[in-house]
Amino acid sequence: MYATCLLGATINHAVLLLQHGFFWDYGGVPLATQVFWTSLTFVDPAAIVLLFLRPAAGVWLTLAIISSDVAHNTWFGLAHGMAANWMYYSQVAFLAFVLLTIRMVLRATLSGEVALPGSHNAD
Repeated sequence: MYATCLLGATINHAVLLLQHGFFWDYGGVPLATQVFWTSLTFVDPAAIVLLFLRPAAGVWLTLAIISSDVAHNTWFGLAHGMAANWMYYSQVAFLAFVLLTIRMVLRATLSGEVALPGSHNAD
């Protein structure tokens, strides 16, 4: 589920970059916001890869990504008078899901209970 959500985010960010270019200013937002949003195009798929190759690291990176994304977008919305929309609420929902499941996922990951295709414990 984590990888699926991150894949959706990756596609959204990649489409924006394909439409507007790598140095798009997102309509004039601050430079730090431009860099943050653009970086997600690369950080999100890195987390997907880690979820399969190094699951515990992928889980922690996923938490860092969605936590910082929700924190940033909350600040940005409040600072710029923007109303929350379905994309923001989907990020909040994903953050809640990660927070509610992270202990279970890490426990399974660290105990070797996660069966990935091609791993020694996959049937």
